[in-house]
Parts: sequence; structure tokens; C-alpha cells
Amino acid sequence: CEAGTIYLIGDIVDGWRLKSSWYWPQAHNDVVQKMLRRVRKGARVIYVPGNHDEFLREYIGSNIGGVEIAEEAIHELADGRRLLVLHGDKFDTVVRNIKWLAHLGDWAYDFAIFINGYVVQAQRFLGLPYWSFSAYAKQKVKTAVNFISAFEDAVVADAHRNNVQGVICGHIHHPAFRRIGDTDYINTGDWVESCTAVVEHFDGRLELIRWRDFSRDIVDQSRDLMRPAA
Repeated sequence: CEAGTIYLIGDIVDGWRLKSSWYWPQAHNDVVQKMLRRVRKGARVIYVPGNHDEFLREYIGSNIGGVEIAEEAIHELADGRRLLVLHGDKFDTVVRNIKWLAHLGDWAYDFAIFINGYVVQAQRFLGLPYWSFSAYAKQKVKTAVNFISAFEDAVVADAHRNNVQGVICGHIHHPAFRRIGDTDYINTGDWVESCTAVVEHFDGRLELIRWRDFSRDIVDQSRDLMRPAA
């Protein structure tokens, strides 16, 4: 089953990195083409820019190739609950006010991802389950933990101001699905480190899905198909 509405909640394109060195392989074009194909088939695609692709904020309110560009959105679930959909960098004072420090933090994060690549290769070679060095390091740094907690509180407060029952955001690359007070807080994570997304079922139930679990199911199903009948 394919989604009728798709939200891209920012940092889809790394504009910061593209400013220093251009890198756009065919795989990136493939993703763009797939999204545009979904639009042509009738899906609604809403792009909420983040801090890394903030250049798109100049086009807020525009429609590019059928893709809607929005600052934020309100999504109503099948069960009637309303969710605020936003990126979340507006609550990050470092990103907003101290750009050089934000870029330094971005470099440190990229370095952690670089190390994580070698860790994952070693895990595969040794047949060990997936474990993220970068996510582990982030969880163990006290300042990072405190920042995540403060970010979540700020996002939930914004949900209250918008009179909604929950919020879906991104920005901090930390997938989460929890109840904070009377508000559902959902963070989609990212497509690089956690490889996560959020989906809505037909009854309005939300689920945080992980690519490694999904890909494992595909492998298991393929093995079942290849296994000779008894």
C-alpha cells in the first residue's frame, strides 16, 4: 500500500555540504524522481525545509513540480487527532544565532558517522547485530542528552500553543515515540544514521519503522520463497 500524503520534514538535501563541495550522484536523482512520480500518481508531498536545506524557505507557499513547500503543517489522523508537523530547528538557539558553532557541531557529527561506517563494516564481517557508534556516543554525552530533553520540551510546548494532540519533528537525528504529558512526541530520526521514518495506519495508529528491520523482513521473505516446498 502506498501513502496518500508524504511529509519530508527537512534536511533532505544537505545545502551546507553542497556549498563547500558539490556531490550529487545518480542515487539522489533517483530519490527525487520517485517522489515526483508519487505526485504524478496522485500523492500529496509536503516538504518542510530544515536548517540544512533552509534555502528552500525562500519558496514557502510555493508548489515545485507538485511538491508543496511549507514552514509547518497540521496533519489530521484517521482517528481525528491533529498533529503539528515541523522540522524543529527554530528551537535550536545555536543553529539560529551561532552559525559557526552549528557548522562545527555538524562537522563533528559527520566525523562520528564516518567512524560509524567502519564500525558497521566490522559488525557485518563478524556477523554481529547492528549497533550505532554515533548514536551511542550522542546518548553518552551529557550535554547532548540535556539538549535533547530541552528540545523535546520546547516542541511539545509549541504543540500546546497550536492546540493539537501531538507533534512530529526531526532536526536532532534522534528517533523517538513517546508520550510527554498529554502530548504525543514523535521524532522521525533520519535516513542516514537511524534509517527511520513514521507511518500512519488506516486506523490512525502511528508507527516508527526502521529500515534494518524492514530489510531483514525482505531477506527473510526471500529465503522463504527460495526454500523448497516440503
